[in-house]
Amino acid sequence: MRYLKLTFPVLAVFVLASCSSFWNLGGETRSGVSSSLVDYLYPAGEIPPEIQDTIPYLELPLRVGIAFVPAQGSRSVISEATKVELLEKVKAEFKDREFIERIEVIPDNYLRTGKGVNGMQQVARLYGVDAMALVSYDQVAVSEDNPASFLYWTIVGSYVIKATSNEVQTFVDTAVFDVKTARLLFRAPGLDKMSDRSTLVEAGEVVRKAREASFVAAMQLMTENLAIELDDFRQRVKKDPQVAQVEWKLGSGGGSIGLWFLLGLLVTVVAQRFQEYQVRGGEAVDQ
Repeated sequence: MRYLKLTFPVLAVFVLASCSSFWNLGGETRSGVSSSLVDYLYPAGEIPPEIQDTIPYLELPLRVGIAFVPAQGSRSVISEATKVELLEKVKAEFKDREFIERIEVIPDNYLRTGKGVNGMQQVARLYGVDAMALVSYDQVAVSEDNPASFLYWTIVGSYVIKATSNEVQTFVDTAVFDVKTARLLFRAPGLDKMSDRSTLVEAGEVVRKAREASFVAAMQLMTENLAIELDDFRQRVKKDPQVAQVEWKLGSGGGSIGLWFLLGLLVTVVAQRFQEYQVRGGEAVDQ
């Protein structure tokens, strides 16, 4: 009987320790995923080339490609379908700009086939675009138990008590490059931070939803900043020709040859009618 009394506490401690190990009680769980623009453009530790004096030459309206930089490893924050959906939202914000001819949403698996500046340029040629907008990201999720987590020792507590603090922080950054010169034209960031509490059992699902929601919020903020940076870039081009040379394509709108041709034609017609009026002694010309 004495041995039974000694065995029970030891067995209880063993069981509780096993539960603690199984549920990871009293600790912190941290996970992250990222895609690096630098690692994509300059893989295997390549040294970036020196910036050339070549000034980007942009023919408006531009054809732009937009894509996510592939994540490091096989992990991804969101599904491929969600990535395309988010990029389509960015596209919708800029498709009506007069200086943009079209925007191509490019799946990131095309970028996986070839890294580096040459890889980016090959994808750009495949889609027939003049500029590439590359979206990179970094996200960290942390789950930590607070003092109330001692109730997780009970089955009811693990299902009812919200003693787990979950925090997700997401940073996205879009860098726009001129394809020919591989020069960075401008960039726009987006940052979001979310926190929530959950029970031990639902923590995994809560974090999954928070990661996706945080990513969507960061992308929205990035899109707003992208519009601001784009307008700022246009102003910088007007003030400093060394930033980029911009011309409209033949026959396109926005101060193009087509508009000047119509204005010239109108001036010619008015001049001809004025000369005809003078020849007839100032009488009105009856057509």
